[in-house]
Amino acid sequence: MHHPYDSFDPLCKSPFGAACAGSKVHFSILLSAFTLPQSCSLLLYRDDEFETPERCPLSLLESTAGGNRYGCTLQLSERPQLYFYCFEVVCPDGPRQIRKIDAHCGDFSETGELWQLTVYDPAYSVPRLPEHGIIYQIFPDRFCCSGQPKQNVPSDRTLHPTWEEMPEYLPNREGKITNSDYFGGDLEGIRQHLGYLKSLGVSLIYLNPIFEAHSNHRYNVADYFCVDPLLGSTEDFKRLCADAREMGIGILLDGVFSHTGADSVYFNREGRYGGTGAFRDPESPYRSWYKFEEYPNRYHSWWGFDTLPEVREETPDFLEFICGENGVIRHWMRLGAAGFRLDVADELPDIILDRLREAVKAENPNGILIGEVWEDASNKIAYSQRRRYLLGAQLDSVMNYPFMNAVLRYIRYGDSLALYYGVLSILENYPTPSVQLLFNSLSTHDTARAITVLAGEEYMGDDRQWQFEHHFLRSEQYERGRRLLLLAYTLLYFLPGLPCLYYGDEAGLSGWRDPFNRTPYPWGHEDQELISRFQLLGKIYRENPFLQEAPFIPVISTDDLFIYQRRSGGRSLSVIVNRGDIPYDLRSIPSGGKVTIITGRFEHGELYPLSAIVVLREQADEKGALL
Repeated sequence: MHHPYDSFDPLCKSPFGAACAGSKVHFSILLSAFTLPQSCSLLLYRDDEFETPERCPLSLLESTAGGNRYGCTLQLSERPQLYFYCFEVVCPDGPRQIRKIDAHCGDFSETGELWQLTVYDPAYSVPRLPEHGIIYQIFPDRFCCSGQPKQNVPSDRTLHPTWEEMPEYLPNREGKITNSDYFGGDLEGIRQHLGYLKSLGVSLIYLNPIFEAHSNHRYNVADYFCVDPLLGSTEDFKRLCADAREMGIGILLDGVFSHTGADSVYFNREGRYGGTGAFRDPESPYRSWYKFEEYPNRYHSWWGFDTLPEVREETPDFLEFICGENGVIRHWMRLGAAGFRLDVADELPDIILDRLREAVKAENPNGILIGEVWEDASNKIAYSQRRRYLLGAQLDSVMNYPFMNAVLRYIRYGDSLALYYGVLSILENYPTPSVQLLFNSLSTHDTARAITVLAGEEYMGDDRQWQFEHHFLRSEQYERGRRLLLLAYTLLYFLPGLPCLYYGDEAGLSGWRDPFNRTPYPWGHEDQELISRFQLLGKIYRENPFLQEAPFIPVISTDDLFIYQRRSGGRSLSVIVNRGDIPYDLRSIPSGGKVTIITGRFEHGELYPLSAIVVLREQADEKGALL
């Protein structure tokens, strides 16, 4: 079906996607020869001004048997900002608008949506990971316990007697989920396994919070300047960073700055820290941080959890405490941290995001600042305000949940449109630098394990008891699940951005949501064959740094077969995934590349069911042959 405009088509819009401030963008529409407009215009709306659009006249570019093409060249302003646009065609019977009717195509419609044009700072650049490796996310309590003695561990913590037990998942006698059970994973345990992580192709370890806190997830910070005693000491952290750095691996910390713990030095509701703290001392230097409605028992808390009192991030004292010369950010970066991932970044006001960036980059120009944003971060509205995370002066990039959802939906259900549109829509809206540092995951501490999503029972928001009963996959589910998992990760590893592997996915860990997605790494019971496949994926990824710059080129997108290519500088890498139950004959595709089988079978030009291959060509022709 012909559409007058398609934002994915370089004939209609060039260059594709976001554009640098001050650059030029070419637009055109194709109208039927039977449409005789009196005038055509591009209507350009600034994000802060939707009342009166800027009108850019379109002139006739060419007339062909297919119709008449009208276009213009837009000179962008020097200011980074979001624009939204559509087209107006004035005919003898009046004006009509061409608006977006799906993810990218437009047609005559008065109810369609506007397209987005992201205009970003031309100085926007992001750090590169050493040795072009992948990211490995670790939930510290559950990766490895070194057995090293610990000092000053609070007596009210419950340690599991064995590593293989299931985390506590039921409420206590008071009906509360306390997250107070621990397995004793520590920083030294991570350090001892740096060689293993290197074999997976890891260049950056992202750690969930390590600051002192009185829960196993540690998102209820008790002391920003201390390593939690169960994880070890400051010296252990320094040693981990130093040894990792020697192996070309950085350590990224989780920064929790929208709230603290009620049981903390700063709030001290439980009295653990004497008579100090905002809850117990009206004259506390931390009193101004918190939002008391009726002192001391009524206060704002994160999503209503009274154990997580919210802070006023814009308070000068708090800003200085976190971002100042001797603040939290610089303290940990001076100890060796490569940067920070910001918890609930969309709940942090611009003023602290700006200061956080200043602190990270002042301490290390190559420091990394990543935000947790679950939606499209380029147009996110939070607290009635459009956010400017990715215009070049705030975040380096974000966690990329849209890719996660698109890949999992495709592999489980064959939703090819979700994958095709899910990838290209993000690439259309995000500035190129932010894409280069996207954290592409299939599992995290906040989501179910990918293997469970792909092969487990249908999850319908069921309670923890149901999740426990369905935690372990049946043998036939697991065998299918490991194949599906490799299909999904094969798709993910070579998409634009950076592959992010959640600890234990590569070893066969299953599980629904918290705490079942946070079980201990199965040392001694790993799926070694699965690990070897992930080591292969990491090896291919690391050996092809051209992927950092190569565009994403979709080739085939069906319910069962998905093929895409990355091509740059005379090299190409093609990813071919068959998630279906019948083989596909690929002999019609030009040959000549090196084929690596990730999972399944590829014989005599046929890609078998539940199979994935990666094809590398050292000298790709202009048409980009796949095989």
